[in-house]
Amino acid sequence: MQELDKSLHDPLIQPRRGDLKDEGKQETLLGKRPVKVRFQENELGSDAAAAHGSGRFNRYALAGAILASTNSILLGYDIGVMSGAALFIREDLKITSTQVEILVGSLNVVSLFGSLASGRTSDWIGRRWTIVLAACTFLVGALLMGLAPSFPFLMAGRVVAGVGVGFSLMIAPVYVAELSPAMTRGFLSSLPEVFINIGILLGYISNYALSGLPPDVNWRLMLGLAALPAVAIGLGVMAMPESPRWLVLEGRLEEARQVLVRTSETVEEAELRLSEMVEAASLNPGPAHWNGQGVWRELLWCPSRPVRRILVAAIGLNFFMQASGNDAVVYYSPEVFRDAGISNQRLLMGVTVIMGFAKTFFVFVSALFLDRFGRRPLLLLGSAGMAMSLAGLGMGSMFLERSGSKPAWAIVLCVVALCADVSFFSIGLGPITWVYSTEVFPTRLRAQGTSLAIAVNRLVSGAVAMSFLSISREMTFGGMFLMLAGVMVLATVFFYFFLPETKGKSLEEIGALFEDKD
Repeated sequence: MQELDKSLHDPLIQPRRGDLKDEGKQETLLGKRPVKVRFQENELGSDAAAAHGSGRFNRYALAGAILASTNSILLGYDIGVMSGAALFIREDLKITSTQVEILVGSLNVVSLFGSLASGRTSDWIGRRWTIVLAACTFLVGALLMGLAPSFPFLMAGRVVAGVGVGFSLMIAPVYVAELSPAMTRGFLSSLPEVFINIGILLGYISNYALSGLPPDVNWRLMLGLAALPAVAIGLGVMAMPESPRWLVLEGRLEEARQVLVRTSETVEEAELRLSEMVEAASLNPGPAHWNGQGVWRELLWCPSRPVRRILVAAIGLNFFMQASGNDAVVYYSPEVFRDAGISNQRLLMGVTVIMGFAKTFFVFVSALFLDRFGRRPLLLLGSAGMAMSLAGLGMGSMFLERSGSKPAWAIVLCVVALCADVSFFSIGLGPITWVYSTEVFPTRLRAQGTSLAIAVNRLVSGAVAMSFLSISREMTFGGMFLMLAGVMVLATVFFYFFLPETKGKSLEEIGALFEDKD
């Protein structure tokens, strides 16, 4: 510990944020060198390997990651519960299918504004307090929805909840990525997706348990119950440490040291992680009290070639995550199953619970193997599996649409294909989108870069959710699923060519994957 204290008080690695200067002698991730892309992995020296950790789970880092990721339950619960609540809302409030699409998709569209605002907010007030803000905003939205006497009042609640969801989707993965050691970052950064799926499952179970109540009561309870986890999350987050990388950017190195000592296996590992963070901060100097100013200009108006490659990878991944139609499939799964021939509402809710268990199981499997097999293999497996599952679902749906008898084998095929689709999503795109989006941006650009990528995610999700039923009515569910299968074929090709492997590298080293080669 004395060695660490001595090292951290060395003026060579202790400059304040405003004193960090670069005379232009070094080429950095933000530099502009006109040479080729480098995608190969670098060999790690013994010091770098020590900085990455042993691959064992640090209990303090795990606890912080779990607490931050529980915020994602709120989005998952909303997705799951709205799939069933929408049936009863339509019956109780006498709204049209177009109004149902607006109701469902509005949260995703509004959440893009929360995602965009969360980047600058988290650079200003810190990652931890942004998580608290997200939980509080969703709490207000959940109460408004649960008490809504009319459709306009319900929409107001969706708008408020959508802002909270946008904050939550950006900040939880960023916080976990910045807190985690490199060798376990894949598992820990995938926890937000794990908790989204737990939330979806809880929403399905809530639908099933409350579906027997009168239609003017059940949907209000379904939506209002989301306030309970929001309160628990807001209180639990208060026990979390602040992100060490954000503390370094603020020049608060002593606080960053304390967090790193607790989230590292050894003092030497903490020392090396801190020196990497300080070095990365020193390559991009800014004001002493930096609150995220200037980042949008670096991202959008004059990005270097490496930053452009990062933006293509992160935004493309988030685009295909939602262009896959997964959120819409989950939202409207009861409609899909009803069209397939399952007419009993309680049976519809039961089938969605089975789908929820499948999603949750496979996201756990993916999270456990992310750090062993890497991001690319699981992502390619998941996207290719989704393409095949959606093709099978499309052909099964088209057969049922043209068949008057609706044979049991065809119904089973559609149910199995839909469960396979969401399971492959949970293996690949689901967890890896959040992991990868937060890994690839350099520290200075991470919060606002991730918020930009997730804003695209939310925009596409809202567009798909608000048009899914309308397009399906025009081209049938079968045609819609075949079109989504084609989208996933394109996604698989994109992932293969544009997303390098990031397994086992520190956040500071990942930038080299997108750098120009000499």
